[in-house]
Amino acid sequence: MVHTISNTIYKAFGYSIQSDIPLPELQQIDNPESDINITIHCADLTERWLELSVSPKKFVVTKNLIMFWIPDLAVFAVEGGTTITISPEKGADEDKIRLYILGSCMGAILLQRRILPLHGSAVVIDHKAYAFIGDSGHGKSTLASSFIQRGFQLLTDDVIAVTLDIHNIPYVTPAYPQQKLWQESLDTFGMNSDQFRPLFERETKYAIPVASHFSADTLPLAGIFELIKMDCSHTGIRAIEKLERLPLLYRHTYRNFFLPDSGLTQWHFETTARMSGSIEIYQLRRPLNESTVHQLTDMILSAIGK
Repeated sequence: MVHTISNTIYKAFGYSIQSDIPLPELQQIDNPESDINITIHCADLTERWLELSVSPKKFVVTKNLIMFWIPDLAVFAVEGGTTITISPEKGADEDKIRLYILGSCMGAILLQRRILPLHGSAVVIDHKAYAFIGDSGHGKSTLASSFIQRGFQLLTDDVIAVTLDIHNIPYVTPAYPQQKLWQESLDTFGMNSDQFRPLFERETKYAIPVASHFSADTLPLAGIFELIKMDCSHTGIRAIEKLERLPLLYRHTYRNFFLPDSGLTQWHFETTARMSGSIEIYQLRRPLNESTVHQLTDMILSAIGK
């Protein structure tokens, strides 16, 4: 059952968002002074989905539309960088729907607005943003949490919104003050999971509020660290050479399979080519079954001269 509350307005990724679905993760705007940038509402998408989709594909992508179906949950439609429509199935888990709104749907909105979404977390060090990217489960959020534990601020978790200025300097726009951490990560930092809400039923990943350690400032992106979990005996770091940078940035673009049919492949290439010369990019290697987050944190601070 999806509950709706009309006219609630939030802020995330630099945009004002009006949502009929409660989004407690986001910062609420009580007295909005600007126009609404993004609207989120429920509607029946059944006929439209049947008309556009081709079995067995579970998503449809055109220049201004990204539509996808999650079985037993909902059909989602993202249009023109301004509208998210959800068509829930009977008995759909509201918490899980919110995960897709704030994840895949917001990633699609950013792409439609020509904003580069990287898959990872970003923290603030010396008034600059540093991003941790990598495949799911490789420790991006845990690494960001280690920096928070040391007094640094979070800019975003899961989706990093990157824009370029006229000088090709990339900037990261803050998302919202919450992290998503697995039980294993909570154990690493001695945090009790009883204090936090599971992301959805039977899930061992938790929503961790970080309002007191959140930066609401858009900041220049000074460096990117790719996390790699591999069969090795110790942690390591290496600089990513120029020719490796574009494939790396493509690989870690959030929902990059939306790019070709959205007509955004050339835009993505040009954007990542422009930004790759303005920042330092490193690869961090970590062993498969060891907790090395504190070593990695020290390694990053050393690499950036802190």
